[in-house]
Amino acid sequence: MMFTPVKLGSIELKNRLVMAPLTRMRALAGDVPHPLAKTYYAQRASAGLIITEATQISPLGMGYPATPGIYSADQTAAWKEIVEAVHAKGGSIVAQLWHVGRISHSSLHPEQGLPEAPSAIAAAGQTYGADWQLHDYETPKAMTADDIARLMQEYEAAAKNAKAAGFDGVEIHAANGYLLDQFLQDKTNQRTDQYGGSIENRLRLLSEVIDAVAKVFPSDRIGVRLSPYGQFNDLSDSDPVALFGAAIQKLNGYNLAYVHMIEPRSTSAGGNDQVYEEAPVTSEIFRKAYQGKFISAGGYDQVMGEKVLEEGLADAVAYGRLYISNPDLAERFEKNAPLNPYNRATFYGGGEVGYTDYPAL
Repeated sequence: MMFTPVKLGSIELKNRLVMAPLTRMRALAGDVPHPLAKTYYAQRASAGLIITEATQISPLGMGYPATPGIYSADQTAAWKEIVEAVHAKGGSIVAQLWHVGRISHSSLHPEQGLPEAPSAIAAAGQTYGADWQLHDYETPKAMTADDIARLMQEYEAAAKNAKAAGFDGVEIHAANGYLLDQFLQDKTNQRTDQYGGSIENRLRLLSEVIDAVAKVFPSDRIGVRLSPYGQFNDLSDSDPVALFGAAIQKLNGYNLAYVHMIEPRSTSAGGNDQVYEEAPVTSEIFRKAYQGKFISAGGYDQVMGEKVLEEGLADAVAYGRLYISNPDLAERFEKNAPLNPYNRATFYGGGEVGYTDYPAL
């Protein structure tokens, strides 16, 4: 099943393996993708679909040092080379559009000042600043109506750049405790205007972002990533089943390329490898409710991936860490070949070591 083709909206996949978005923190000055990124993504073009590392839509959308953007001409030119390299090897690739909201530090965007969020509530814990050192989270600025209007323009501009770079589509990152997720969940959204309070109001920003991006890409080239139950980045909701059930109903109205959901059993999302066996199974709860194509992510191995496809709980399965260390993961799965182990110490920052030097078969 994994090696049968599938169509996600208008995006044709040669197999059902998806390379999950993987933050690697190797961008150059100006948030420009590293020249090695072209090699890195092209090496993995045998995936049915590559979702790029999370890519900020604006300077204020940046949450970690050395993550790439898609808001300048130089960034767009670098992404265009990457997309052409993936297409040359018969791959498909979408850009993941990202704004981190409060999960940031003002040193990463000194000109723009404090991070922005739905409400002025600081996240617990610490994050990396521009100096690659840990700093306490700052209390973010609550976004005004003008800030939200600007955000819509930034999403539309980022989508235009993604189109100019030749991407097959875009994925709107509304998961993992970043800005759009902060608007969805009531721990972080304490607003009293039309973007806060009721579930309908908290879904409004995500809907408006989809509408903004859909001015550039047809909806069947737009995916949305969600993480129900995810507690990464100090996030939670008082009634996640109601919230994400309503989100799915809302997304049913859009004719999207796909919805991409993260299983809560894998809460690593850049952190530890902790797996919660007793966690609810997102695909079982929400797959039935969603009428379109569904990608499931979260700690899958080959056997688990095949099972979720066979059971109809997903149309494609996203792999993250296994794709870091196995550029030819699709070929290895097909041949039941052994996998390269990954080296966590080289996940973030650095150059080719742990990035483009993992061997293919």
